[in-house]
Amino acid sequence: MQHIGGPLKKFLKSSGLEKGVAQQSAIDFWSEAVGESVAKNTEPLYVEHGTMTVKTETPVWRQELQFQKTQIIETLNKKLNKKIIKDIRFI
Repeated sequence: MQHIGGPLKKFLKSSGLEKGVAQQSAIDFWSEAVGESVAKNTEPLYVEHGTMTVKTETPVWRQELQFQKTQIIETLNKKLNKKIIKDIRFI
């Protein structure tokens, strides 16, 4: 019996859905990448064309996260094992 992972990966790649699934995974990894404190005060909304949009609770959080953006992008991409996230937009 064949494991489903192989055929599923082939299907995602051939149908062009692989990138979309990887972008969705970035949202799933958000709290792990930024830590509990930041995760409580933010909400990743969506990823479109490599840009993740994240809602922040206050302008202070938005400002602080702007300073950490490069590190957050690196951490997310490391967890994804691919360079999926190119930018983060805090709103």
